[in-house]
Amino acid sequence: VWNLTQAVHRKASVDVETSLLALCALLALSVPLLIVDMALIGARGSHLLPVLFMSCGIIYSLLAAAMVSEKCGRIPAFINAISFGDGTDRLRQHTVDYIASSAAGFYVLDTR
Repeated sequence: VWNLTQAVHRKASVDVETSLLALCALLALSVPLLIVDMALIGARGSHLLPVLFMSCGIIYSLLAAAMVSEKCGRIPAFINAISFGDGTDRLRQHTVDYIASSAAGFYVLDTR
């Protein structure tokens, strides 16, 4: 099951990696352009709403990806806290070591 979870996370992060980078670039460019627009043209508050909603959506998607990686990082401690009965400590430790060393999570440009 863990191999499948790790493979799905890796495949999903590779597939949306370019889109996330483009959204980050869009966010980084939209804020300065909005400031210039307000300073030169005198845009009203209604012009801020689309950029504000877009920025909130991009930030939310980045936080969601970070939460996936954070949850994957907490799984070894969770499994280590569960008691499976007598004589399973060694097997549990092997499982915890395997999950910890697999470093599953959401990667963008090979950075977790």
